[in-house]
Amino acid sequence: MSRISEEQVKHVAHLARLAITEEEAQKFTTQLDAIITFAEQLNELDTTGVKPTSHVLDMKNVLREDKSEPGLSQEEVLKNAPDQANGQIRVPSIIE
Repeated sequence: MSRISEEQVKHVAHLARLAITEEEAQKFTTQLDAIITFAEQLNELDTTGVKPTSHVLDMKNVLREDKSEPGLSQEEVLKNAPDQANGQIRVPSIIE
């Protein structure tokens, strides 16, 4: 017995604004039923004593310490500027 109907597949396709043919609806119904069957096998596993997790790996935020460091000097920055004037980088105007 199928756990998902062709009408349900067509309804979800309609909600997702996907145009599918009758053949595609039949194909997707078969494929989704196989996926649901596989997922239901997980219900047979004994998970007693297993703590719920949000990720399979023990993840922690690995961030550097937030401390200020010296930046580039004005002269070093302006060395790479294609156009400069009065100690500033000149860029093309975007406002008419």
